[in-house]
Amino acid sequence: MAIVRPITQTSARPRESRKLFKRVRRHWQLYVLLLLPIIYLLVFHYWPMYGVQIAFRNYNPIKGFLGSPWVGLDHFERFFNTYDFVRTLRNTLVLSVYSLVAGFPFPILLALGLHYTARKWFKNSVQMVAYAPYFISVVVMSGMILQFLAPNTGFINHFRNLFGLPDLNFMARPELFPHIYVWSGIWQTVGFACVIYVAALSGVDTTLHEAAIIDGASKVQRMWHIDLPEIMPLAILLLVLSLGGILSSGFEKILLLQNPLNLRTSEVIDTYVYRVGLVSAIPNFSYATAIGLFKSVVGLVLVIVANQVASRFGRSSNVY
Repeated sequence: MAIVRPITQTSARPRESRKLFKRVRRHWQLYVLLLLPIIYLLVFHYWPMYGVQIAFRNYNPIKGFLGSPWVGLDHFERFFNTYDFVRTLRNTLVLSVYSLVAGFPFPILLALGLHYTARKWFKNSVQMVAYAPYFISVVVMSGMILQFLAPNTGFINHFRNLFGLPDLNFMARPELFPHIYVWSGIWQTVGFACVIYVAALSGVDTTLHEAAIIDGASKVQRMWHIDLPEIMPLAILLLVLSLGGILSSGFEKILLLQNPLNLRTSEVIDTYVYRVGLVSAIPNFSYATAIGLFKSVVGLVLVIVANQVASRFGRSSNVY
């Protein structure tokens, strides 16, 4: 009678290693392609993390990272105890949350409108007009906004003059900056953002619409009772995932639209780090790095929380 010996863990590991080696040797071209992105991540994303220790030192470029004196959490305490902490954090949250909430329904509405458009030429024309602003660079878009809102030459003020209203210097009014930033961003991105909803609407079961039409439902009723419930899990999932970047306001656009008159509401964490770390007369690299690290840690926590919420929501919905 033969004795059957159980396969131990030590004997299974060499077998798995040989299978892995054969798999790599068989598809070595794919692993070579994968090598380039790995090198990119290591060089440009992981190796710079070595410089994060600047946030805990009084960095001196002459002494280097290790030669600069260690100060611990002094730079963080300094930032938390200044008025700039409350102001920049408030402005960052206001602009980010405002953009997130105001921009959430417009891609859905545009996608529903395009989905129910019967004339193909009109649908294509609207898509082209709505998508075009997305491909305009931030610099050009900011220049266009400044020209549109110029006190004397902007067409917005010319339009106001038709009704007897005086010229208004929009960019000099701090209370108007959040609205200018958010709604110009919605105008620029709404067309491209609706693409995913258009794709989701094309996957809605047509038998539901056929049954609704037989029952006498209007287009609005079909949107409300069929289309919206079908795409709402996807919409909420995208909204939750967007929470991870809630502290990452549009640095380039804010910096280009920023001026001393609207600084009270336009100064966010990113522009504050740029100003104290590079633009100031005496750049404070350690202080700026500490502020950036604080923002990165908060963003990482939000990404983890959003990922957990999104994964749970995804398992309980019909998105996947």
